[in-house]
Amino acid sequence: MEKRDLDYIIKAHNEKAKKPENKFRKWDNKTPYYIHPIWCAITILNETSLPENIRREGSQALLYHDILEDTTAELPEWLSKNVKLWVKEMTFNSSEDEWKNLWDKDKIIKLLKLYDKTNNQMDNIWMKPERKKEHKIHLFKLVKDVESNYGNLNIIKLAKTFL
Repeated sequence: MEKRDLDYIIKAHNEKAKKPENKFRKWDNKTPYYIHPIWCAITILNETSLPENIRREGSQALLYHDILEDTTAELPEWLSKNVKLWVKEMTFNSSEDEWKNLWDKDKIIKLLKLYDKTNNQMDNIWMKPERKKEHKIHLFKLVKDVESNYGNLNIIKLAKTFL
């Protein structure tokens, strides 16, 4: 993760949010939104049992994963084709779209989504009970899928605390 990547996503979320509420996390409407992708990127970098190339490129994909969904910014030209593809594959129109269509994606996309969805569980106090339940079901499915493909990663241990 380089300074230019951090600068890019911070500027995109602060200055190019599609909606004003996309600048902040929903739980307090104060915490900058970009904290979420930074957390995801840093967390996969600390996943020592994953191969280095997955950690490196995965961290970039996670850092940029909400750019296309939540901002009017484009992906920067310096990202690899692989990272751009992963970001595009992680982009959905809605939670319902993701819940339905994620399962046809490559296992790496589901791995990356597990970081995203685990972090979402950490600040979900704004969700209504039924919505929380739907998100937990999705998280449970992700945990099972990722565990079967990658083993008992740290993110799985963390995600299971929310189930």
